[in-house]
Amino acid sequence: MTRILILMSLFFASFSFGQNIEKTEKQTLKKAKKQAKRFLRSQGIPGMSISVSKKGDLIWSQGFGYANRKERLRVEPNKTRFRIASISKSITAVTLAKLVDDNLIDLNESIYTYLPDYPKKKFDFTVRELAGHLAGIRSYKGNEFTLNKKLSISEGVELFKNDSLLFEPSTQFYYNTYGYVLLSEIMQQVSKTDFVDLVYRLVLQPLNMSNTMLGDSERFIPNKTTFYRNKRILSTPVANDYKVAGGGFLSTSEDLIKFGQEVISPTLISEDALFEITTSQKLNSGNLTGYGIGFSVEQTKNGTPKIYHTGGGIGASTALFIYPKEAIVICVLTNKTGVKMDSFGKTLEHIFID
Repeated sequence: MTRILILMSLFFASFSFGQNIEKTEKQTLKKAKKQAKRFLRSQGIPGMSISVSKKGDLIWSQGFGYANRKERLRVEPNKTRFRIASISKSITAVTLAKLVDDNLIDLNESIYTYLPDYPKKKFDFTVRELAGHLAGIRSYKGNEFTLNKKLSISEGVELFKNDSLLFEPSTQFYYNTYGYVLLSEIMQQVSKTDFVDLVYRLVLQPLNMSNTMLGDSERFIPNKTTFYRNKRILSTPVANDYKVAGGGFLSTSEDLIKFGQEVISPTLISEDALFEITTSQKLNSGNLTGYGIGFSVEQTKNGTPKIYHTGGGIGASTALFIYPKEAIVICVLTNKTGVKMDSFGKTLEHIFID
C-alpha cells in the first residue's frame, strides 16, 4: 500500500511539474508575441517573420503584417522570402569552413595564393583577415550601395580592386561587404564552381534550405516579399547579384532556423572549422574584434555564448541569433529599410534566454 502511495505521489508530482513547464512556455510565447506586435507598430514595419527553435524543435513561427500591402498578401514564415542582407555572410562563412575542411583553402594563406592576378597592395593580407573585416578593403562609394545593374562577382571585384587598402591589415576592424565579394571570388576560383552553385551544393541542399536562393535581380521569384522604404513607400530597385556572399541571398525565417541549428550541432563542417568561424579575431594590439568569420560573437549576461549576425539592406532589416548553450535559435526578418534590430534582439533574448 505504501509503495502504491509513493508511486501515485511521484506521478502527480511529475504531472504537476509538466503542467508548470507548459504554462511557463505559454507565458513566454505570449510575452514574445506582445513585444513583436509592439515592435512592428513602433517601427512601421509592413511585414515581419519570426521563428524560434529550442533543442532543434520549432517552438514559435509566426508572420506579422504583409509581404505585399497592396495585394494584402500576409507573411508566411515557411514560404515568404525576404532579403536577408548581411546574414548572407554567415552562409558564406559556413561554405568557406567546408572548403577549409576539404583542404581547398587555408585561412592563414595570402589571398594572392588563390588570386595571383589581384592588384598588389602596399600590404599583403590573408583569407582570415579578409573574412574578418581586417584587411582594409574599402566600403561603398557614391551610389554603389543602391547600384541597380546586374554584375557578376568578377565584375563586382572590378569596382574596388584598384583602390588602396584603408589601413595595414589587422590594425583596425572595418566592417564592409566588398571584402566578401572578393572572398566569394576566391571561393569560386579554388572550387572551380560558380559561387551560388557552390553554396547550394555544400550548404543549402544538405540542410534542406529549399527557400534560400540568390536574389536574382532579373528573374521572377515566387513568394518574394515586396521591399519597402517605409510602411507604404516601396524601396528603389537594387541588384545585389555580385555581392550575394555579403548580402544577396533571399530566405525564410524557418530556413534560417535550420541554418542556425547547424551552428549548434554541425553536420556539414568539423568542430575545428566551426571554432575558426565563431571565435573572435584579434587586432595586432591584442584587442578582440567581436567578430569571427561571418559571425559576431559575444556573451549573454549569463556568460554563455551568443553567435549572431544582423543585416540591413534596401527593403530589408534582419537578425539571426544563435545560443549554443541553451540550444536556441531566433530569426527575425523584415521587409523594411532601417529597422532597429539590435534593441528588439535584446528584447527577445531577455524573454527566451534570461
